[in-house]
Amino acid sequence: MNNPQGESIHFWHTAPLAGVELLSARYIEQRFAPHVHDGYVIGMIMAGAQRYRYRGAEHLAGSGTLVLINPDELHTGHKGTEDGWLYRAFYPDSGQILSLLAELELPTHNLPAFGATLYRDPDLVNGFCQLHRLLESPASALQQQTAWRELMLSLLQRHAAVADAGKPGKEHRAVTLAKDLLHTRLAAPPSLEELAAAVNLSPFHFARVFRRATGMPPHTWLMQQRIARARALLQGGCWPLEVATQLGFADQSHLSRQFKQVYGVGPGAYRSARQLPGS
Repeated sequence: MNNPQGESIHFWHTAPLAGVELLSARYIEQRFAPHVHDGYVIGMIMAGAQRYRYRGAEHLAGSGTLVLINPDELHTGHKGTEDGWLYRAFYPDSGQILSLLAELELPTHNLPAFGATLYRDPDLVNGFCQLHRLLESPASALQQQTAWRELMLSLLQRHAAVADAGKPGKEHRAVTLAKDLLHTRLAAPPSLEELAAAVNLSPFHFARVFRRATGMPPHTWLMQQRIARARALLQGGCWPLEVATQLGFADQSHLSRQFKQVYGVGPGAYRSARQLPGS
């Protein structure tokens, strides 16, 4: 939604992240009256600055800062510069956060609380910004759900005093079964939650077990298998567009980017180099 003053608001949710609302906005003249949210606010100031009152004090959030608001805590909001502020935010409900803690077998009798409201934490700001954009893209549910859990664990441990979840186990059979399932569904992979249910582990626990066993999250491992299969199909004479369609890539350019990152050459050039004269 846009208005003549140059403000823009995009508010949405995505099925893979049930219980999380998303906002991308440019605010200039918007003034938020004192209000509360029944869930959390995890915001990133992309440009400009926002002023707000929270816990009885005035705060100025500049570009690159992470803004954290706990549930049911009163706050306001308005521009901190003449040009307003560019903003991206996640609004997870309390149930979402408690379910993540339960997946890690951490205490759920109390909601975690952020100790402060403003942080300069470039790693988390960059990570959450990348995830926000990922949720606007056709990325798989497997990738979206895994990235969300990993970032939330880092956030809660750093700024909400959530305990260390401990080292993941070595459930070899679960990892083997998951790999077999992913191999059979290269073009339409299951979500992280579906995959974890298939091997009888919680999603968060499974993701950490899988990373420990393979050195990469499930969606990255899946992409490696897709690229290997693409290579075999190209060797057999398939055209890049056929390969992209068969293996579930968003489009041919998506295949090209991923293939070149691994082999240093695009799929079309690779196919041409593999064809025998006259073939």
